[in-house]
Amino acid sequence: MGIGRRQLLTFLGIAMVWGAVAPALAQSSGQVAKIGFLMGLADDAEARARAKAFEEELQKEGWAVGKNVQIEYRFAAGDNKLMEKFAQELVALKPNVLVGHSTPAVSELHQATKSIPIVFVVVADPVGSGFATSIARPGGNVTGFTNLDPTITGKLLSTLKQLSPDLRTASLMFNPDTVTGGSYQTYVEAFKVAAASLGIAARIAEVRTEADIERAAADLASSGGRSGLIVMPDNFNTVNRKLIISLAERGRFPAIYPYRYFVEGGGLISYGVDAKDLFRRAPEYVGRILRGAKPADLPVQAPTKFELAINLKTAKALNLDVPKVLLATADALLE
Repeated sequence: MGIGRRQLLTFLGIAMVWGAVAPALAQSSGQVAKIGFLMGLADDAEARARAKAFEEELQKEGWAVGKNVQIEYRFAAGDNKLMEKFAQELVALKPNVLVGHSTPAVSELHQATKSIPIVFVVVADPVGSGFATSIARPGGNVTGFTNLDPTITGKLLSTLKQLSPDLRTASLMFNPDTVTGGSYQTYVEAFKVAAASLGIAARIAEVRTEADIERAAADLASSGGRSGLIVMPDNFNTVNRKLIISLAERGRFPAIYPYRYFVEGGGLISYGVDAKDLFRRAPEYVGRILRGAKPADLPVQAPTKFELAINLKTAKALNLDVPKVLLATADALLE
């Protein structure tokens, strides 16, 4: 028996409506979605603050932890071997979505699975790292939110020069194993170009251990106050931020950091993306994927919120006069 035109249209209409609401019904059917979250940081106050920001925004998307979604966290503390181990553990749990913080963490997740959707946060170069075919159309199982571009090293150096006009030498500190997943040379070259334009001698401080950090700091401290430090945003520097800040204080050299919480911990000045903002934005993509969207169709998004923070107490201890332009444009002045 054939089906009439009217019946066919009715059937198609019902199918279209069901296709639109099925994910929402799945959300309210009592099933619990599972998210695997690999954090490049240690399980400390900063990492927990970022996780809290993520969970609060995720709830606004309709996913409440302990009710209709479960999150499995792993904190790698800047250790690449732990990232590999944790990535495999999380993939084995077969979550609906994976979230990766930092380039090394996402790299391990991407190697572990090409099928489970991955949303990244705080990744510098997703195309160069092989996570996405393009910014507009990632094309695979990975998409997310970037945190910087190569020009950031020039911006950090020029800002430090404003605060410390006598600067003659600057060191760029990073761990080449963690900073941007192997594409750090782009940032090094941008730093060297900026240094040349400002008449500053550029030095590269590659650090893989605490002893490396101490040696780099001792070299800066011996310059008589005319050398400065640029701390790149990478997991290793973040995990060792207390050591770096204390050595800068002891050696009495100016240092600029990538995130505000370095300044809250006693660092001189910071300029960079508001990392928590990226964690607040990521739940939108996670929610859309849980409802059926594909990472391949969700464009990679750039940061929209940057912060300049200055620790006035630290500046005073270094006998630095903060220029009015920096005072006027700072998002946070700490005393």
